[in-house]
Amino acid sequence: MAEFWLISVPGDKTNLAALDRMNTVTAKANLSENSKFIIPDLKVGTLDALIGLSDDLGKLDVFAESVIKKIAQYIGEIMDDSAEKAQENLLANGVDLVSYLGRFEWDMAKYPVKQPLKNLTDSLSKQMSQIDADLKSRAHTYNNIKGNLQSLERKTVGSLLTRTLADIVNKEDFVLNSEYLITLLVVVPKTSYNAWQKTYESLSDMVVPRSTKLIAEDTEGGLFTVTLFRKVIDDFKYKARENKFMVREFYFNEKELQSEKDEIIKLAADKKQQYGPLLRWLKVNFSEAFIAWIHIKALRVFVESVLRYGLPVNFQAVILHPYKKSMKRLRDVLNALFRHLDEAAAANMKDVGMDIPGLQLSTQDYYPYVFFKIDLNSLEFDS
Repeated sequence: MAEFWLISVPGDKTNLAALDRMNTVTAKANLSENSKFIIPDLKVGTLDALIGLSDDLGKLDVFAESVIKKIAQYIGEIMDDSAEKAQENLLANGVDLVSYLGRFEWDMAKYPVKQPLKNLTDSLSKQMSQIDADLKSRAHTYNNIKGNLQSLERKTVGSLLTRTLADIVNKEDFVLNSEYLITLLVVVPKTSYNAWQKTYESLSDMVVPRSTKLIAEDTEGGLFTVTLFRKVIDDFKYKARENKFMVREFYFNEKELQSEKDEIIKLAADKKQQYGPLLRWLKVNFSEAFIAWIHIKALRVFVESVLRYGLPVNFQAVILHPYKKSMKRLRDVLNALFRHLDEAAAANMKDVGMDIPGLQLSTQDYYPYVFFKIDLNSLEFDS
C-alpha cells in the first residue's frame, strides 16, 4: 500500500526555507509527495511530564498499530473470497488511508486540545483498549460458529468410511424396529463390487438373501446395505473385514440424523446473521482505530519536537509519501538539508550514542530532525 514519513523541524526562517527547498527538490526529482501535517497548539506541561509521556506514547503507538493490523487481518479473514473487496473496507473517515494522511485534520471534538497531554494520551489508550477487547469478544463468537459449522461440513465430504451419512441414508433403506433383524452399511471397494454380490450372503449364517442395495458411491467405493439376524453381527463383521469389506458403525436413528441436519442449517443461518453486523463493526472500528493511531503519531511528533527543539513551541510537521525505490535518495536529501540541526548525528547516524530525553528510537533510527514512520504495507491483502 504505502509508507509515510512524518517529520518535524524548527519553525524558524532558516528551517522553513529548508522545508521549501525540500519540497522543490523532492518534486523535481520525483522522490515523494509532501503535505503539511497540522498539529494544533497543545498544552505542554512540564519537561518531566513530557519525558514520561514520550515513553507512554511510544508503547501506545506500538499497541495501536497492532490493533489496526488485527482488525485489517480479520476483515481479510472473513472476506476470504475477495482480497480486493476486503481492501476497499480499509477506510478512515470514509476516504482511503493515503488520502486521509495527506489531508489530516486534528479531531477537536474527540480530542479537545484544552485537555492536558496526559489526558489525551489516556483517552486514546482507553479507546484502543476498548476496541481491542471488543474485537476479541466478537471474533471469538463468530469463530466459534464458523468453526463448528466447518467441522460439521467437513463431515459431509470425504471417504464413505468416515463421512457423515445423514444426507445419504433414508429410512426406507433399513429394517427398523425388528427384534431379530438389523440392516448394516458396508463400504465396498469399486474393484470388489462383483465379489461382494457373489459372497455377501455366505459371509455368515442368517444373512437375508437379496437384501443388499447400493445407496451411495464415491471415487473409491460404494456404500451397500445388507440385512441379517442380530445374533450374527459380530461374525458377519469379522468375515467382511477378512474380505476387505468394511462395516460402518452406523445404526439408523431418525431423530439424531435430523438433529445433525438441523444443526448445520442453524449454524449456517447464525453465521450469515452474524456476518453483516460483524463486518460493519470492523469497518467502523478500523476507521476509529486508524484515526486514533494517527492522532497518537501527532502527539508523538509534538512531544518529541518540544523535547528536541525546546520552548516556546515552534515547529513545522510535514508528512512525506516516498515513491518506490526513492527512499534512500530521499533520506540523503533530508539529511543534507537538516544536518545543521545535529551535525554529529548527521555525520554518522549509526554511531550516535546520545542520550536524548524521551527519545524512544534505536540509535540507527535517529536523525537530526524528528522522524516517525507510518507503514501501511502490512495492511495490504494478497490478491
